[in-house]
Amino acid sequence: MYQIVKKKVLNPTVTLMEIDAPLVAKKAEPGQFIILRVDAAGERIPLTVADFDREKGTVTIIFQIVGATTEALNHLEEGDSLHDFVGPLGVPSHTEGLRKVAVVGGGVGCAIAYPIAKKLHRQGAVVHSVVGFRSHDLVILEDEFAAVSDKLCMMTDDGSHGTRGLVTNALKELIESGEQYDEVIAIGPLVMMKFVAALTREYGIKTVVSMNPIMIDGTGMCGGCRLTVGGKTKFACVDGPDFDGHEVDFDEAMERASMYRPFEQARREETCNLFKKEVR
Repeated sequence: MYQIVKKKVLNPTVTLMEIDAPLVAKKAEPGQFIILRVDAAGERIPLTVADFDREKGTVTIIFQIVGATTEALNHLEEGDSLHDFVGPLGVPSHTEGLRKVAVVGGGVGCAIAYPIAKKLHRQGAVVHSVVGFRSHDLVILEDEFAAVSDKLCMMTDDGSHGTRGLVTNALKELIESGEQYDEVIAIGPLVMMKFVAALTREYGIKTVVSMNPIMIDGTGMCGGCRLTVGGKTKFACVDGPDFDGHEVDFDEAMERASMYRPFEQARREETCNLFKKEVR
């Protein structure tokens, strides 16, 4: 069993948990993920490692409440335990040799982007972080990004925090002002990553995206996370989750991702109703 040693609500739909998992913490690297089960009867879900502390033996996860399992997970409190917490899985993000990088995060994807920015900063790279949210009340990890970034651009769709506009607006301004990047790393909604990759293609800047679609077993056996990259079939769980953003078929990925939304919503509503009945 894996005890929850810390729980923090980051915004109305996003929660941070720090899990006691020393063996996972010992090997975890930015870009990797874990698969957990809330209880013995629960489904397996993948969550990217948001941070880790090897000395304390803890792994931090940040999740958005979108389906039945994340709803159930969010009802757990400090002191409760998870039934399974398996990892680290996936290929770690490549950061070695990079001297100047633009890290672009959108929404809850910032939880994945942050540990990469943190590692790049520790390695001595110049890090420019561009992070975007729909509005001020959804902003997460601003202080954390500020601590590891040489330049931080905060963007909101409605202008309620930072600068009004999209992350692509800020990234384009940086590039056209003369900033030269070894690489752009973009992590967030599929549509955001699609347009970041389209922008950087114009300037010939290598761009890496993190693809986190539906994963089930984490070993490449189920095929649930298959993608088309450079005309070839890849699996996010074993080949990624990082891929060349200029080679990913985003339209195909977005179409497949949308297939599960009605089911996720229905299962979440069932789970919410179940918890309400238990409270009564």
